[in-house]
Amino acid sequence: SKFTIQNTEKTPQTKKLKTLKTEFSTNAEKNKKRASRSSVSAAEKYASFQEKVSRTVFFDNLSPQVSESVLRTAIEQFATVKGVKFIPNYLGPRNLPQCALIELDSSKKVEEVIAMITQYPNMMSGMPRPVRARPAEVEMFDDRPENPNRKIKFCWLDPNDEDFEVTKELKHLTQKHAAEIEYVHKVSSHDVYIFFSTVSQALVCI
Repeated sequence: SKFTIQNTEKTPQTKKLKTLKTEFSTNAEKNKKRASRSSVSAAEKYASFQEKVSRTVFFDNLSPQVSESVLRTAIEQFATVKGVKFIPNYLGPRNLPQCALIELDSSKKVEEVIAMITQYPNMMSGMPRPVRARPAEVEMFDDRPENPNRKIKFCWLDPNDEDFEVTKELKHLTQKHAAEIEYVHKVSSHDVYIFFSTVSQALVCI
């Protein structure tokens, strides 16, 4: 009997397999380069965002009547304002003090503006309310980009897990903080009402 030895290099199946391997390797290399470019782009974007944060001042205890034009008029006496963004209050009534992020043209101006507001806290449109100012932080921006170096892992905890009780305590602590914030809002509103009443009476006497 005769045996036929086939040359596997010339079979259509082998050629197709080699083609698929070549395509897979090419696509893998392209994906690797694309991921590398994306990582560099994300890092540059986050670095630009951090530079923006360093030029931004956080204003607190602003009167509800203070508008963007009022803020610009007050701050542009000391620095160039590039942007104003009010932080919405989703938890309390609208008559509570409001907060704002003001982006300046230079990070060096941040300290100057904070020092000026600390010295003259009632300068916002002549409102009798002491305004507070401090450097902005990354967490204050709701449109902040994702930190490419930050990695978060999630997992479900079994009741028998050693970290389960710690997680429960953190949950209860969060609920406690929410209740404390609500109470502080009530006390703050009452104190502001008394402050305005005292100032109004003093102005009438004058």
